Amino acid sequence: MKEKLEKLKLEALNEISNCSDESSLNNTKSKYLGKKSEFTIVMANMKDLSNEEKKEVGMCANVYRTILTESVENKLKEIKEKELNERLEKDKIDITLPSTKINVGTKHPINMVIEEMEDLFVSMGYDVVDGPEIDSDLHCFEMLNLPKGHPARDAQDSFYITEEMLLRPHTSPMQVRSMLANVEKKPFKLICPGKVYRRDDDATHSHQFTQIEGLVVGENISLADLKGTLEIFVKKMFGEDRTIRFRASYFPFTEPSYEVDVSCFSCNGKGCPLCKHTGWIEILGSGMVHPNVLSMCGFDPKKYTGFAFGIGIERVAMLKYGINDIRLFYTNDKRFLHNFDRKEI
Repeated sequence: MKEKLEKLKLEALNEISNCSDESSLNNTKSKYLGKKSEFTIVMANMKDLSNEEKKEVGMCANVYRTILTESVENKLKEIKEKELNERLEKDKIDITLPSTKINVGTKHPINMVIEEMEDLFVSMGYDVVDGPEIDSDLHCFEMLNLPKGHPARDAQDSFYITEEMLLRPHTSPMQVRSMLANVEKKPFKLICPGKVYRRDDDATHSHQFTQIEGLVVGENISLADLKGTLEIFVKKMFGEDRTIRFRASYFPFTEPSYEVDVSCFSCNGKGCPLCKHTGWIEILGSGMVHPNVLSMCGFDPKKYTGFAFGIGIERVAMLKYGINDIRLFYTNDKRFLHNFDRKEI
């Protein structure tokens, strides 16, 4: 039986060395090491041998299996290397040929500003939420303390689709939706970035633009919390030297309401054409959430207070990057977009 194993080993090694591809190698391996191979038959007949013969044949069988397995592995490696070299030779690239210039896009400045603002507010514990761009008059106006016939509606000049549905003129409907969805009426902080639509179209306004709505509701929320939050925002977006000021204003869904200005970063408050020689630049509207809005959304205004703010993304981007025409954001001109394709060091 030992002689038979030796003969099988020599035959197998010869066939393995003559294999030219992976398929033939697998067939040879199956022939000499498979379940129906001569080797398997020899091993099955070992039961008829004496204990001494079983020991000798077993040792030979282990050597046989080890030699053939190593031989197959080495041959497979040789075949794969040969195939790779042939493929590399066939697919050889002529590096002397001129390359084709590939036009690649860049991140849009509006997206850059949104991502920067999201990172800031998320680090302060805010959730980022999203809402529909087509919403009802109920969410856009009535539950924000602007009932039908309210004079403040005239300033919105919105795009109505039906008598009750319109393109949202601000991201404030997410205040209503978020408070209504908060069944347990727990304190929360959120921002909602998104597109809004109004009938404007000039160098500094567009019929479609982008806002970020901020809303905080909880117990003992005060104007000081709003001021501190906006100071952090302004310093992050425009520089640590910036200061803000509040100017009394009117929004139906906040009381009191404020316009917020930032000290001019061009003249540092001294007065220049950018700030119209006032030293200040208007950047957003804000205020304490009106008790009527809280009440209509199921929050007890005697227990809860809150603040809200709305920031125009295009305005922040124009001030941050020195862009003087809002329409540049929507032209998809790569010459404009590539100005922002710069790696931070």
